[in-house]
Amino acid sequence: MSEDVVAGVNDSGSEQVAGQIAVGTPVTVYPGTDDALHGVVVEDFADLAGTAVEIAGERIVGPARRWAVNLDDGGLVFVDDDSIAADPQRA
Repeated sequence: MSEDVVAGVNDSGSEQVAGQIAVGTPVTVYPGTDDALHGVVVEDFADLAGTAVEIAGERIVGPARRWAVNLDDGGLVFVDDDSIAADPQRA
């Protein structure tokens, strides 16, 4: 799935999302899209997220994503605040 397709699906600010979500929180990833997935947050990389690595002007690694989510289907995804929402119905 292209990140461009789902970028910005959650209009909540980072602080609002961080206040609602923590490790162990049931969530929906890519909420409000046809690609919505359900799972549980297994890691918060807040201190490490958001910095790309460039060497001699060449991007080696894109910015890390903030949240690691173990999906109900057994998959694992890494997303930022704009692609995740707490799912209180599953708590």
